[in-house]
Amino acid sequence: MEISAEPIRVQSLAQAGLNQVPPQYIQPPQHRPNRPSSSTNIPLINLFGLDPTRRDSVRASIGQACRDWGAFHVTNHGVPASIVDAIKRAGLTFFNDSSVEDKLKYACDPSSSASEGYGSRMLEKDDTVLDWRDYFDHHTLPLRRRNPTRWPHFPADYRQVVSEYSDQIASLARELLGLASESLGLETRRLEEAVGEFWQNITISYYPPCPQPELTLGLQAHSDFGAITLLVQDEVGGLEVLKDGEWVPVKPLGGDAIVVLLADQTEFWIVPSGLELRRSETKKCSA
Repeated sequence: MEISAEPIRVQSLAQAGLNQVPPQYIQPPQHRPNRPSSSTNIPLINLFGLDPTRRDSVRASIGQACRDWGAFHVTNHGVPASIVDAIKRAGLTFFNDSSVEDKLKYACDPSSSASEGYGSRMLEKDDTVLDWRDYFDHHTLPLRRRNPTRWPHFPADYRQVVSEYSDQIASLARELLGLASESLGLETRRLEEAVGEFWQNITISYYPPCPQPELTLGLQAHSDFGAITLLVQDEVGGLEVLKDGEWVPVKPLGGDAIVVLLADQTEFWIVPSGLELRRSETKKCSA
């Protein structure tokens, strides 16, 4: 008898038409989403295309948002809308239009955390409640880690799109770290130098419809490892940040808005209390 070690994918569970969430996905009562009704949203900062004549005001706004929240939206950031739309389309095509067999050709190592590829869990602990999420994690920077042959070839431009998005978003991340560094009265590249070599992973997350969203989380409470996270939301939403002991929803703004989240390495420098995140689940699908 053969026993497969390949974990079950959440999308397959959703497509099976379950009317109850399997027990391994049910959060303890104290961790379940409470559908926060807060009308507050994280700050919105217009980068004005990184116009140098606006740098002083942008720097001040970023410094305040970092200290107060550790999270904010940016617009007019210079990342072409075409490449953002393209990576959304590529991700949805992979998850929605590819067979399970084709997707599993790119499966990550289920015995290793944070391995590149198609998976459903990033934690190694067997007793951890599972997230209602599938994902594809790409290792993109430094360039010696970037091997597009490990990424899907469908749609046909998938690998090119991920590479272009990687370069564009890395440039924006460096600009934001520079502005945050200046807001502390430091030289522009001081935070980047303190962080060390620039590593980047790009994760496309897919949140299938959930039959009991009140019991699950798409991504349970955590702080991000590294220096900075840039997140492109869709219209579904679900992201929440912990602010003064309350989970505050990060409402999608549409347009060219990108969510900026300070991660562990930069929180130490800037955010007094750190930043914690989670994603509550919905009956809709998101990627």
